[in-house]
Amino acid sequence: MDNSVVWFRRDLRVRDLPSLTAAADAGGEVLGLFVLDEKLLGPSGSPRQDQLFANLTALDQQLGGRLTVVRGDPVDVVPRIAESVGTTEVHISADYGPYGRRRDAAVAAQVELIATGSPYAIAPGRVTKSDGDPYKVFTPYFRRWMEHGWRGPAATDAQTVRWLDPGDRDGGPQRAGIPAANGKILYPAGEIGALEQWKDYCENSLDRYDDERNRPDLDTTSRMSIPLKYGTIHPRTMLADLSRRTGDGPQAYRRQLAWRDFYADILFQRPDSARGNYDAKFDRLRHDRGTDSDVAFQAWCEGKTGFPIVDAGMRQLAAEHWMHNRVRMIVASFLVKDLHIPWWRGARYFMDHLVDGDLASNQHGWQWTAGSGTDASPFFRVFNPTTQGEKFDPEGNYVRRWVPELRGIPGKSVHSPKAMRPANYPDPIVDHAHEREEALRRYGEIKG
Repeated sequence: MDNSVVWFRRDLRVRDLPSLTAAADAGGEVLGLFVLDEKLLGPSGSPRQDQLFANLTALDQQLGGRLTVVRGDPVDVVPRIAESVGTTEVHISADYGPYGRRRDAAVAAQVELIATGSPYAIAPGRVTKSDGDPYKVFTPYFRRWMEHGWRGPAATDAQTVRWLDPGDRDGGPQRAGIPAANGKILYPAGEIGALEQWKDYCENSLDRYDDERNRPDLDTTSRMSIPLKYGTIHPRTMLADLSRRTGDGPQAYRRQLAWRDFYADILFQRPDSARGNYDAKFDRLRHDRGTDSDVAFQAWCEGKTGFPIVDAGMRQLAAEHWMHNRVRMIVASFLVKDLHIPWWRGARYFMDHLVDGDLASNQHGWQWTAGSGTDASPFFRVFNPTTQGEKFDPEGNYVRRWVPELRGIPGKSVHSPKAMRPANYPDPIVDHAHEREEALRRYGEIKG
């Protein structure tokens, strides 16, 4: 019976974890490992780092204090850890991101890297057209995704394997310990927290999801994007619960999980789309640059644009490290089409500040709004921030929550304060009607 290593990455849980089943089949004891990789930690903003550290602490508790946490380059660290426990077998959940694939290929050249399962309901590359080509549009992808189906949750827990003591080992890297969070942890940590969060949402808000998912004022979305980011829950677990429920709410929620898989599939097929336009013609789109553009970008970041729904969203992001998805689309449209700033500047800002920052979903969500991605919203669809606010925050409660300067303005008038605009709230930094026409002119230049 050989020992083995389970290398945790985006799967910080013990339930519904197929790599534990694979490790148990090997028959020996198992060392649980997490590597603090600076190539991933460095680009992560402090909200994501803090949530990660809280999740690692929770996982270590589930393992009875037997999680080995080391710092270094996985290409060097993982083979040394494996050798120190007398094994060449390292079990993982497959990673389909651009960096993860390169890293895993380098590690697999030195040890037997056994991938079982993934962070997705259906792994990237598996949902294809009849001729094997990938989908570029969500709706047909979703139909095939539903036809394909997914496995049921894996029957695993902390007792599925026998965990090795994580003491420092000859020839292996020194244990680093789990870093302490620098800020306050705002969201449930670990698998137990994720499961409780999901249970509470299913019991109290899921049935209303289809009706209320675009209403930031109601604050009834699940925020499950956060545990999904770290793998403290698997989408299979959620889909199994959804399958036992009927109605528009569960069906609409299932569709959102499919969007997550779709964007992961697009990034897998086109890793270059993490940094550049999926639609190459948008490489020619003119953007504003220089001092004035930087000043406008800073006003956007700080929530001081003079457009209430935009400012409310950006201030929510600063305070909660999260933003309602409808508002994400509104603020993204404003940056790209009112301020004429390239989408990747906003995407980078989001990744610095979002606790649920996921490369595939973030980059392709931005490109959807910018019109440059697959299945994109047409570029000529320019969100009017005032009418968007009036439609999705009809009583103005969301704006008043996050923009205290406007709390004295009643009802939906808060979205267009005009004469009631208080002295301590900025005037609009642009004329939306004018900038909409300018955005359409610039699009016309590349349209052909």
